[in-house]
Amino acid sequence: MDIRLEKRLAPRRNTMIEATVVFDGGRSRMRCIIRNLSDSGAKLEVASVANIPRTFDLVVGKVRPQPCIVVWRAVKELGVQFVGAPASR
Repeated sequence: MDIRLEKRLAPRRNTMIEATVVFDGGRSRMRCIIRNLSDSGAKLEVASVANIPRTFDLVVGKVRPQPCIVVWRAVKELGVQFVGAPASR
């Protein structure tokens, strides 16, 4: 049985939002799906986490880019905290 302690300050809601991970001064882009989302962070599904840096911008449509910090990685998923959002405990 897998029991994980919940460390998020804000509850997440399940989503299927198409977005883009942007890094390297805007020169590198990778498509992703936002799988769940809260006011403080998100879980992203990507083709591979291999070349994604610790910090990047998350862009959804024509909305202002959201700076992110990677807090965990799996083979094809990233957990990110939004820069400026309350830190998890």
